[in-house]
Amino acid sequence: MRRSARPFAALVAALTLTAGLFAAGAPASARVSGASAAVQASDVSLAADTYDWKNVRIDGGGFVPGIVFNRTEKNLAYARTDIGGAYRWDQSGKQWKPLLDWVDWDHWGWTGVVSLASDSVDPDKVYAAVGTYTNDWDPTNGAVLRSSDRGATWKASTLPFKLGGNMPGRGMGERLAVDPNKNSVLYLGAPSGNGLWRSTDSGATWSEVTAFPNPGNYSQDPTDTSGYGNDNQGIVWVTFDERSGSAGSATQDIYVGVADKDNTVYRSTDGGTTWSRIAGQPTGYLAHKGVLDSDNGYLYLTLSDTGGPYDGGKGQIWRYTTATGEWKDVSPVAEADTYYGFSGLTVDRQHPGTVMATAYSSWWPDTQIFRSTDSGATWTQAWDYTSYPNRSNRFTQDVSSVPWLTWGANPTPPETTPKLGWMTEALEIDPFDSNRMMYGTGATIYGTENLTNWDSGSQFKITPMVKGLEETAVNDLASPPSGAPLLSALGDIGGFRHTDLDAVPDMMFTSPNLTSTTSLDFAESSPNTVVRVGSADAAPHIGFSTDNGSNWFQGSEPSGVTGGGTVAAAADASGFVWSPEGTGVHHTTGYGSSWSASTGIPQGATVESDRKNPKKFYGYKAGTFYVSTDGGATFTAKASSGLPTEGNVRFKAVPGTEGDIWLAGGATTGAYGLWHSTDSGATFTKLSGVGEADSVGFGKAAAGASYQTLFVSAKIGGVRGIFRSTDAGTSWTRINDDAHQWGWTGAAITGDPRVFGRVYVSTNGRGIMYGDSSDSDGGGTDPGTDPGTDPGTDPGTDPGTDPGDAACSVTYKVTNQWSGGFQADVTLTNTGSAELDGWKLAWTFPDGQKVGQAWNATVDQDGAKVTATNVSWNGRLAPGASAGFGFTGTLTGGNTAPDAFSLGGEACATG
Repeated sequence: MRRSARPFAALVAALTLTAGLFAAGAPASARVSGASAAVQASDVSLAADTYDWKNVRIDGGGFVPGIVFNRTEKNLAYARTDIGGAYRWDQSGKQWKPLLDWVDWDHWGWTGVVSLASDSVDPDKVYAAVGTYTNDWDPTNGAVLRSSDRGATWKASTLPFKLGGNMPGRGMGERLAVDPNKNSVLYLGAPSGNGLWRSTDSGATWSEVTAFPNPGNYSQDPTDTSGYGNDNQGIVWVTFDERSGSAGSATQDIYVGVADKDNTVYRSTDGGTTWSRIAGQPTGYLAHKGVLDSDNGYLYLTLSDTGGPYDGGKGQIWRYTTATGEWKDVSPVAEADTYYGFSGLTVDRQHPGTVMATAYSSWWPDTQIFRSTDSGATWTQAWDYTSYPNRSNRFTQDVSSVPWLTWGANPTPPETTPKLGWMTEALEIDPFDSNRMMYGTGATIYGTENLTNWDSGSQFKITPMVKGLEETAVNDLASPPSGAPLLSALGDIGGFRHTDLDAVPDMMFTSPNLTSTTSLDFAESSPNTVVRVGSADAAPHIGFSTDNGSNWFQGSEPSGVTGGGTVAAAADASGFVWSPEGTGVHHTTGYGSSWSASTGIPQGATVESDRKNPKKFYGYKAGTFYVSTDGGATFTAKASSGLPTEGNVRFKAVPGTEGDIWLAGGATTGAYGLWHSTDSGATFTKLSGVGEADSVGFGKAAAGASYQTLFVSAKIGGVRGIFRSTDAGTSWTRINDDAHQWGWTGAAITGDPRVFGRVYVSTNGRGIMYGDSSDSDGGGTDPGTDPGTDPGTDPGTDPGTDPGDAACSVTYKVTNQWSGGFQADVTLTNTGSAELDGWKLAWTFPDGQKVGQAWNATVDQDGAKVTATNVSWNGRLAPGASAGFGFTGTLTGGNTAPDAFSLGGEACATG
C-alpha cells in the first residue's frame, strides 16, 4: 500500500533553518508588501526576467485528510493536505487552486495544514491552522492564517506552540471551527497538552480556554522519544449546535472531541464558559469526528481504537440525541467483526437522517464506505461479498483521468484495482447537492456526482476530483538531452517519465515498484540508459531502463541494502556507482548483475558521475570530496578545506566538460553556500555572492553564451529564491517571486537542456514546479549586475521622469474575482531601445476599483488614479525585458479593465 505520511526525520533534522516570524500574512499570489522589507534589501539583480510557473501534472499523490464545504454558499469548498498546503475548489474548471504557494523557506512548516474552517456567515472568510511537526523537526511555531478573500491574501497569527499537519492523528478533526452565529468567535483544538484555544476577533488574537478541563492524553507510541509518536494528540475537533444561538450572538452549545479514550467528548451549554464531560458516552475509543445533524438534533461520532491515519483495528459509530441525552451504538458492523476503525463522517444537509462514514483503516482488501438514510438505524455499504472472494460493488470507478491510480497492479480477488481507497478520513456530502460527495485518500480525492443512485439500487460513479491538487514530495529530478523532457524521483509514489508536462502520466515507474525513489540518473551520452534507486519493503531497491524510462527491469543488489541512497550512471552507460543505505558504496559494469565494493570512500557518501569521462565518478561526505578514475572501483579523497561538514550537500557535474563541478549545501551553523571546481574536485572556490545554496542544476545556454545556464535554490544578496545565471555565476537573476516560493525547495533543481530558461524545481509536498522564461533565447547573458554591486536606481535619477526614447507595453489581466473583490496581474515590457532605470506606471480605474495589497511594486491610489512604482529588485529593465507585479482590490460595481497606461508621462501600448 502507498502511504503518504512523510515524517522524513533525517531530512528535516538536517535543515537548520532560521525560523523568522511575520505578523502579516501573504496573498496566495504573493506576500503582502508590509512583510517584504527583508526581501527588498537585496543587492542582486532580480526579476529582470518574468517567469510563468506551473505544476508538472501528476494530480494528487499524497494524503488529503480534510475537505470542507461552506454551509451557505454553493460550490465553495476547500481541501487541506498534510504537507502540501491548502486549496480552494474552482467549480468552473472543476479543479483545485493552491492557496499557500507564498509560504517562504523560513516558514516551510506552514505548508502542513492541520485544519481548515470556512465561515458560513461571511463566505469570503477562510481560516487555516498550519504547522507540520510538533517536535523539533519543525523549528517554527504553528499559526492560524486568516483570509477575507477566500485565500487570495492572508494574515498570520503565530501561536505560542506548534501544530502538526503531518503528525499522527492528522486525519481527525476539524480542530478549527467558526461560530456559525457569531463569526468573530473561533475555536482551535491544540496538540501536545496545550488545550483548547479561542479567538473573539476573527482569528487575529488567541487565548487559552482555561476552563476546558482535559487537554487529552493519547499518543500513538508513548515509547517513542523523538516527539513524533509520543506526542499527545490533544483536542481533535470542535462542533457547534447552531440552533442554540441566533445571528450575532454566540452559539451556546459546543461539542469538543478529545484524544482520551475514557473521556472523548465534552460539551458547553453556556457559550464556552463552562465545560463538562458528557455522561454515558462510549469509552475505550477515540472520537475521530463529531458531526451534528442540526435538523434532527443528532450528534454522530466515528470512533477508532487509535488516532490514525494508518493504524486502527477496532471501531464503532455512536449517536447522541442532544434533546434527551440518550447515547446509542449505531455501528453498521458489530465491533467483534471490525478489523478497522471508523473516521470519515458526513450528513446530508438536504435530507436529514442520511449519514455516511468510512472504515478508514481497512487496508485490505479495500476501504469501506457506509450509508444510512434512517439516522443510523440501518446501513448499506459500498461493496459486499457475494461468494468470497467475489465482490458486488454499488459503484463504478473510472480513473482514466489519473490512470496511475491503478498502480499497474493485477491483484487477485477480493482486492481490486483501482482501490476505493485507503486512509479515507475526509468524507463530505455537498450541503447543496445530495448527489455530490468527495472523499480523500492517501493518494487522491475521489468523488461522485450521482451519489443517490446508491439508494435506488443502481451504481454511482466514482472518479478522481483532484485536478490542480499536486501533493508529491520530490527527491530528485533529471532532464535528459533527448527522450522525455523530465524524469522524477518522488516520495510515496516512486516517480514518473513525464513526456508531456501538462498531462497526467499513464503510470509511475514499475518493475520494480519502489515506494519512494531517492535518486535517479541517466547516462549523459546515452540518455536512454536510466537507473533509479529507492525504498521498498524488501529487495529490489534498484531498477534499470534502456529506453529512457519507458520500461524497467530490476537489478541485483549488494547484501545489506536497506534503502535507496544515491546512484550515478557512467557518461557512456558502461557502469554504475551506488551508495545505498545499509551498506557501503559499490560499483558495477553492465546492469548490476553483480556488485563490487568501492574502496577509499565512506559509507553513506553522496555519489555522482562526471558527464564526459565515463571512468570518472565523484563522492562527498562530511566535508571531503572524493574522486574515482577507474569506474568507481577506488576513490581518492581530494578537496576538503572550507567545504561544509554539516547539513545537506548536493553537487553536480556540468554536461560536456570533464571535471567541472558545482557543489551546494551546508548549514547556518557552519559553511553554507555554493562552490565551483574546474579540476575534478581537487580545489573548490566559494562564490562570494551566494550566502546559502541547497541545490544546483544546469540548462540550455543563453544565446551567445559559452556556458550552460545555472539554476540554484539559494539565498543570494539576502534573498531566498530560485536563481538563474547565464554567465557561470558572475551575476544572478531571481526568477521566482514572493507569490511562488513553495516552502522548502532544496532537494533538487535542474534546467532543461533543450529549452532555454526552463527550470524544474522540487518541493516537499507541492509537487514539481516548472518555470518558463518570457525571454525565449536569453538574448545573451543576464542583464544582472555583479552580486557585490547595488542594482538600485541612480540616486540622481527620479524613477518617474521621462524615460527618453523608451517605449513600453502593458498587459493587465484579472486572474481571480469574487464577490466584492478581485486579483490582477500586470506586466510592463520595455519595448524601447534604452534601458529603463526605474519605472512608474500610471492608469485610471474606470469603475472605482480600489487597490488593496500589492506585490513586486509599490502602489499608490488617489481617487481613480493609480501609480505603481518599481521595488528595488525590478527597477532596471533592459530593452525587451519585462517586470511583473500584482495586487488585490475591492469592487463596488463593475470591474472594467483600464484601457490606458502611461510610463513617465508617455502612453504605453496595451495588449
